[in-house]
Amino acid sequence: MDPELPSNGPRALVLGLHAAKGSLARSLALVGVRADCELDLARAGEALLAAHEAAVVFLGEDPREGVKALEALRAKSALPLLAVSEASDEAGRVLALEKGADGAISWPLSPRELAAQLRALARRARGAGPEAPVRVGDLEISSRDHLARLGGRSLGLTTAEFEILRVLAEHAGGVLTRERILELTRGNAEDAFDRSVDVHISRLRHKLGDDPRDPRFVRTVRGVGYLLAKGPEAAGDPARAAARPSTPG
Repeated sequence: MDPELPSNGPRALVLGLHAAKGSLARSLALVGVRADCELDLARAGEALLAAHEAAVVFLGEDPREGVKALEALRAKSALPLLAVSEASDEAGRVLALEKGADGAISWPLSPRELAAQLRALARRARGAGPEAPVRVGDLEISSRDHLARLGGRSLGLTTAEFEILRVLAEHAGGVLTRERILELTRGNAEDAFDRSVDVHISRLRHKLGDDPRDPRFVRTVRGVGYLLAKGPEAAGDPARAAARPSTPG
């Protein structure tokens, strides 16, 4: 198991995955989530659901049938449900959310990301506070306070800017497409996304004091998306810090 990941992750139920279910269960175990698999959604009774903290529901080749099964699960239990469908099936994910899913994501995705989604759902259901703040170099992003700080100074971000920075920080060093950023922030900042991701990124860079021609934090990967730099390149730079515009906390 990755030593940076929690070892006491939630016990999750994986429903409706036809292929590689054993492989997925093993992969989730490596990132701190104990997973049990059940192919037939109809066999997921109240006792089985009650033994778990969250469930992953694969909508399958016919998402409409998968959503019906998910709706039946919701009628049985308040267990957090995460709907999963092919990347092209946006309509299926939207319908799943309307019929009782607590979250909806596209497949394929990494076991680490799936585990993070399950932890968040289980944590929300327990009513527990969020995990420790995410830190990347001088940046600290606290979901508990809904605050982002740079060198201890509040950045004064809008909801949309905060959510974008949060997901970039959670995937620091990795590239996220605009579509993936929207998917990961949807449900947290949906109402705030009345403008493009690019506009929010531009404003976020300004508040971070980033030079748009040579950004230290939020970088553009041309033709792909954005990444938040990590490691030495995101560490404090007194000369650049002195040049940053002040932002009311």
